[in-house]
Order: sequence, then C-alpha cells, then structure tokens
Amino acid sequence: MIYNSFARVYSELMDDSLYAKWAQYVEQQVSDKAKSLLDVACGTGDLTIQLADRFQVTGTDLSEEMLKIAAEKATKAKKNIPFVQSNMMDLFDFDKFDVITCFDDSICYLKDEDELAVAFNQAYEHLNEGGKYLFDAHSLYQMDEVFPGYMFNHRAEDSAFMWNSYEGEYPHSIEHELTFFNWNEKIQGYSVNTELHKERTYPVETFEMILKDIGFKNVQVTAEFGQSEIKDNSTRWFFAAEK
Repeated sequence: MIYNSFARVYSELMDDSLYAKWAQYVEQQVSDKAKSLLDVACGTGDLTIQLADRFQVTGTDLSEEMLKIAAEKATKAKKNIPFVQSNMMDLFDFDKFDVITCFDDSICYLKDEDELAVAFNQAYEHLNEGGKYLFDAHSLYQMDEVFPGYMFNHRAEDSAFMWNSYEGEYPHSIEHELTFFNWNEKIQGYSVNTELHKERTYPVETFEMILKDIGFKNVQVTAEFGQSEIKDNSTRWFFAAEK
C-alpha cells in the first residue's frame, strides 16, 4: 500500500477541521522551548503546513505522490518546508528533533508489534532529550465494531471512488479495499485501479509496554484529541511519550 491513486482523493475528502485539532493537541503537549518538529507520515501536508506557524518543521511520508501534493500546498501557502520520502521505520537520514508526530492512525499501517517497536525506536533515537513523541491510533472499538462492513462512495466529474472495509486476518485488524474509476480520454472510458490498505491496532497496554521498553517515559493516553479520558466507545487514542 503506497497511496498512489488515493493521494488526490485523500486530499479532497479529508475533513480539514481535523488538522486544527491535531495542531492544537501538539500545542497542548509540548513546551514553549520546543522548536523543531518532524511530521512522520505527513500525507498531503495539511497538518505540517499548520504546524509550520509554530515550529521549524520537516515532513516525511512513504508516498511520493502524497509528498508532491504536500510540496504544492506548501508553496501555495508560502511555507518553506522540506518534504523527504522515508519509511517511519527508517529515519536514519534525519537529524534529531524536539517533537516527532505521527497522526491520522498512520501507526496502524505497521504489520505487527515488531514493526511497531522499530518505528518507536526510530522516533526515540531522533528525539532530543526531553523531546515528545505524539501519535494516534484506532481504538479496539473502531477496528472491531465500526469498520467491519463500512462502505463509502464518492463521485466527481471525471472520476469515482468506492471504499469497502472488511475484517482482517489478525485480531483487531481491518482491510480497506479502495477502487478508483478515472476517465481516460484515449479509450473513451474509465480506467479502474484497486488498492488494498491494511490496518492493525492493539490494546492500549501493548502500545504502552513497547513505548516503555524502548525507553520512553511519562506515557499518557487520552481520547478526543487529548480532551478526555479513553472510554469503551472512543474511536481514536492519542499517545504522548517523552524521551
């Protein structure tokens, strides 16, 4: 899964109000002394651009197409932001930062606990002492109760998009089948492309255990962008950990 066909659709469909909530969550979690920030899995850059008002930011994502759109948006917003392609498990070419973020359940695309540990370790190694690692993840409720059987369709002037979600092969996992129909002038018909996006989450205790094993301290878990304690029907968990 590399978000090829999904990149433009993602940019069009994402609820813009969420970026302000993520940015506010970051502001609440970090001290005034924090200056540099690495936005991991930055997608099309909307949050990265907002964070640039407060931090010296760098954005990174696995998808070149996502980063291309992010760079276009940053130029339009007159923000000088470096966008670098990388995997969240491979941040070796980056310097250290005061804050590292990884939002929009991107951490759930890692396939198992071993990959989760690698990603957490990479974040730890690229934080300055006292730095904050902030990320979110789908809750068990979201993965087990909300997603299975979920369907969404979107149609534009020259394209269409179908989203279907199914239970995955592992506990607390889901598979999103995304089908894209794009008008092709050459064939005077629609070209069809399908992407399969796999996500997986874990009990809160698993995330906490791995973070602490890596060396993180003062791990806090909340819901509603840090505004409430987690509940049985919370759909997204927010994690803040300190190096």
